Amino acid sequence: MDTKQIEYILKIAEENNITKAADKLFITQSALNQQLLKLEKELGTPLFHRSRTNWRLTEAGRIYMEGAKEALQIKKTTYNRIYDVVNAKKGSLTIGLTPGRGLRLFTEIYPELHRNFSNLEVRPIEMRVRPQQEAIARGELDIGFMTLHEQERTSDNYLVLGKEELILIIPSGHPTAAKAAPDGAPLTTLDIRELRYEPFVLMDKTSTLRAVCDRLFEQAGFTPNILFETNNTAGIARMVESTFCCGIIPWYYVRKPSPRLARFTLETHPIWDVAVSYPRSGYLNSGAKEFIRLAQENWNSL
Repeated sequence: MDTKQIEYILKIAEENNITKAADKLFITQSALNQQLLKLEKELGTPLFHRSRTNWRLTEAGRIYMEGAKEALQIKKTTYNRIYDVVNAKKGSLTIGLTPGRGLRLFTEIYPELHRNFSNLEVRPIEMRVRPQQEAIARGELDIGFMTLHEQERTSDNYLVLGKEELILIIPSGHPTAAKAAPDGAPLTTLDIRELRYEPFVLMDKTSTLRAVCDRLFEQAGFTPNILFETNNTAGIARMVESTFCCGIIPWYYVRKPSPRLARFTLETHPIWDVAVSYPRSGYLNSGAKEFIRLAQENWNSL
């Protein structure tokens, strides 16, 4: 297989449109169409159902896509292994990063990663945990930085950087805030059932944090009054600071005291993993290992 040709066909399938694919590939539509026609002639069958606005894969096209993606992955793994053998400190690394924390982690450690592996082609992609897991299973991500409970793991590999407790937060003006420990002291433990009639702001239902929170409320025996759902973890703290509602949030986001928040541990002390995941059959090149090392150092320094 011609890998450049593979990339052309994959882009048509990704865009569902040959004009858009040509624009993304910075080639003319005519040149891209010639490549496709050449391949279809070689295979003896069309790969796409063509229409003016939507190109869909035929059954033969779907089979080609499966083999094409595997071929590109084999090429990538082979090159990365050779680069490591000769200590070239190059290759490619596609990283999935959770919004917020993941991007901050990357900006903090990338300068050193670049100094140590200046020839490494790094492609960071902002993705939530479940899309990362799906992309890892498809071979589209080399590694993913994610936060999740053990119950949310897939069959791929997980390297735990650390354990993190989830913290209950309420506005400092709430009557129950008087029970909070002073800054610098261990957090007071609070029974979440004391807040069963209070409104909560929570992550949306596609979040791994929401899955953990739902189990907490189920264990406590009540359904929370949800004032607002968000897809931004840091936004939960801001909502609790500015409104009369409560939230459950990872320690990372409230590790520094705020005069507008009261922080509590929960009786069950729920924790989840801060982890790096990678394909069970994948190859971690030296650049990926260096990223993991730096991510571990970053977590340990918090």
